[in-house]
Amino acid sequence: MRTNTSRQALTTVRNLGILAHVDAGKTTVTERMLFLTGMTHKRGEVHDGTTVTDFDPQERERGITIFAAAVACEWAGHRLTVIDTPGHVDFSDEVERSLRVLDGAVAVFDAVAGVEPQSESVWRRADRYGVPRIAFVNKMDRVGADFGAAVDSIRERLHAVPLAVQLPIGAEDGFAGVVDLVRMRALLWVAGAVTVAPIPNELLETARQQRRALEEAVAERCSAALDEFYAQSALSDATLAAALRALTLTGEIVVVLCGAAYRNIGVEPLLDAVVAYLPSPVDRPPVRGDGFEVIADPAESLVALVFKVQATGTGRLTFVRVYAGTLRRGASVLDAGAGRTERIGRILRVQADRHEELEEAVAGQIVAVVGPKSARPGATLCAPDTPVLLEPPIVSEPVVSVAVEAHTAADAERLATALARMAEEDPSLVVRTDPESGQTLLSGMGELHLEVAVEKIRRDRGIGVAVGRPQVAYRETVLRGVSGLRFRHIKQSGGPGQFADIVIDVDPLVSDAESSGGAVEFEFHSVVVGGRVPEEYVRAVHAGCRDALADGPIGGHPVIGLRVTLTDGATHPVDSSERAFRAAGRLALREALRASEMALLEPVLELTVTAPEEALGAVLGDLAARRGRVLDSVSRGSTVVVTASAPLAEVFGYATRLRSRTQGRGTFTSRPLGYDRAPAR
Repeated sequence: MRTNTSRQALTTVRNLGILAHVDAGKTTVTERMLFLTGMTHKRGEVHDGTTVTDFDPQERERGITIFAAAVACEWAGHRLTVIDTPGHVDFSDEVERSLRVLDGAVAVFDAVAGVEPQSESVWRRADRYGVPRIAFVNKMDRVGADFGAAVDSIRERLHAVPLAVQLPIGAEDGFAGVVDLVRMRALLWVAGAVTVAPIPNELLETARQQRRALEEAVAERCSAALDEFYAQSALSDATLAAALRALTLTGEIVVVLCGAAYRNIGVEPLLDAVVAYLPSPVDRPPVRGDGFEVIADPAESLVALVFKVQATGTGRLTFVRVYAGTLRRGASVLDAGAGRTERIGRILRVQADRHEELEEAVAGQIVAVVGPKSARPGATLCAPDTPVLLEPPIVSEPVVSVAVEAHTAADAERLATALARMAEEDPSLVVRTDPESGQTLLSGMGELHLEVAVEKIRRDRGIGVAVGRPQVAYRETVLRGVSGLRFRHIKQSGGPGQFADIVIDVDPLVSDAESSGGAVEFEFHSVVVGGRVPEEYVRAVHAGCRDALADGPIGGHPVIGLRVTLTDGATHPVDSSERAFRAAGRLALREALRASEMALLEPVLELTVTAPEEALGAVLGDLAARRGRVLDSVSRGSTVVVTASAPLAEVFGYATRLRSRTQGRGTFTSRPLGYDRAPAR
């Protein structure tokens, strides 16, 4: 009974993220939610630098969200934890880590632009984690706003099934409210306050048709609704709402609402939709690990996942999602991956940069803790007597590097410490030393990502830092491999020796670079028969081949896009070991790569350029000079939107050039496409 009662309390919890392309209005939507739920007493504005979630000085100066920020509020008897995520592509790993621990999400779209590149990117990430979503078409008061076109773009670009549960009342400057198709009523906003009214006569027939279409679409997909639809030729409001919730939880549909958050229109029904349609922790499937399942229940053993680490002026904050059990202040927990015990000193309910002390956090809650000194994002914290290891969030491969060095020798050690701590907080930042030049290299997801990281060191640590020119992260691949390469690893140095004899084939691996996002692609197979190479030695060869992928023969870049097949081998009854076969795998593949025909690969971006129509020729000419390939071009009134692909190396400084070519009116966004063959150098 205790378990049922404790789980029942979780049905009023909602953990959701706000997802969107940059400048679609995520932060404004979040601010209006906080104001309406009584968590703030003044509406924060991005342009004024007064928002709650964009509290970092760089966020307020740049007018964009850089770091995911969590806030808690209450609506209609439900406890909401809202994470405002970044929209810029350089900070997509912040979104990734947030999605790993969220139960649901609100995807915000611009009513003029519809689905934009980063909207698509974060949508795919949400698909990866099976996060149910509802959609909010924002900025309905903008010139050119088109609710129908935005819904169509969700269907066409995201391959989702959007079901609009509202109709806009008015358009552009005349946008005044919405028709609620579930309850068949009008919601109007006057001076920022919502009132309920009958549906306007001029929209009544359209609303009836749209309600009928909504009922039919739901009945097709929900058996419970289908029975009622056949029996009564209609659905009750309650049945329709229940069916919409059920279909949202399975991801079969996406409920779509609309509004204009800046003008305070449409946010109350969005909050109602969060409560009505998005899942609670108990609605989500059990979290799976290696041979176990974790259910959301405070009475179970503790299981929590670290998804963010943040250094503050008062110490280190570790953000966790509690999946099962109860996390108590003063308790000792096990970092299962590191095998280290940590103590929980304080538990905090986070309100962006403000905190509220808690005695405990139960399953389903997202909190910050003070105490763990070394837990990194992706770490599992659990009860010491029941070790559990959860799958960590995926970390993207860095694509841009810069050389960094302190202005003075006295600051060199402080800089090294600051870089190490920053990489610990943000796994998508990688710090390494160039073996040839001895320079310290900082690698990340883009120019802005690195610029923000360096500026943070300058401000927070007071360290003068010199930064070199950005360098892209190249890769190497196999164009034509080798077959039947035999390698014998024999080493005698007194005592037991090392012996391993293997034969490998190396072939190109054809795959979709875009879907891989530039991740290292490698396949290993063994076709050895007769036990000539025991299974434990096959695994050692596999590990050795992976070791060899770290630096290729062209320029020492990581190698991707190849398949290695172990075809034969031999062992020695005394001198063979896993160590010997791992060394053989590494050395054999290096020799095979030197004998193969190799090619250099460079990272490629998809650019979406918006410019005045009269500047189209200049824009296309500049893209061609940057080895860009135009993929699409669409006119939107007096502007044109060009979609093109271009090498990352050619895009450095493009924002300045685009502004000069378009008299300051051109803008662009980008997202990774993967890797493509680089020209001979």
